[in-house]
Amino acid sequence: MKKIISIALVSIMLLSAIFCFGSCGQQDVVEYVQIKLTDEQYAYGVSKDDPELLATVNTVLAELKANGKLNEIVNKYFSDDKDNYKTFSAGVEDSSKKQLVVATNTPFSPFEFKIGDKYCGIDIEIASIIAERMGAELVIKDMNFDAVLTAVETGMADIVMAGLTVSPEREEQVTFSDTYYNASQVIIVKAGDTTFAECTTAAQVEAILNAMDNNTIIGYQNGTTGGLYVEGDDDWGFAGFPVTAKGFDSAVSATQALVNGQIDFVVVDEGPAQIIVKSMNN
Repeated sequence: MKKIISIALVSIMLLSAIFCFGSCGQQDVVEYVQIKLTDEQYAYGVSKDDPELLATVNTVLAELKANGKLNEIVNKYFSDDKDNYKTFSAGVEDSSKKQLVVATNTPFSPFEFKIGDKYCGIDIEIASIIAERMGAELVIKDMNFDAVLTAVETGMADIVMAGLTVSPEREEQVTFSDTYYNASQVIIVKAGDTTFAECTTAAQVEAILNAMDNNTIIGYQNGTTGGLYVEGDDDWGFAGFPVTAKGFDSAVSATQALVNGQIDFVVVDEGPAQIIVKSMNN
């Protein structure tokens, strides 16, 4: 609904997958079809009752774009420049302090992930800059992706920073900031799978998906654009496909299920797809 880095960028769950699939010089186990299936924009979501925070977020984003710092941050987390990654503690919510409480969801590298017990990633570093501008302490609330919007809507968090795709449906719950990243959905397949090998366009990929039936199982991360793309959603303009859609807590879990032969494909944002594929193949 919200995407290659080294092993240090991924969560403990993904590290387990690496040990399972990447040892003893084993060949690649997964790959992704390098065709963009959607055209999406990421932004941050704030409460409709907090125009002051929205203005601050947009001011910070405008400055980061103008001085080149945004591209710097994005490129850093899409690369192996791990010596310059910034990590942050979750913090403890305290109503007596001025705080920026961020609702996010890990693992979703390179936007948000954990290194040990610290948080890291594009969104997390930008969150720290916004908090600093506000003179506030950063507090990170890690939760299921399908809960992040409700957290802001109900006042449990100030802002959603979670690789969140802008949509009219989501605008009913939060006010979106200016966009900061262009994203798209892609398909992860088992290494050597030639189902989409002859495809060069999204239309060709979709023609193949439309020729499938409910015996084909496609995984996605719960609450994300991937699920809407597979199942179909009128608000988003997605027709959906005649397959069986299966949701998982994370794209990593969905990809593990693919490797285990439990599902046939995974649909996920391109950035995380790059990282998952490289990490599982190492």
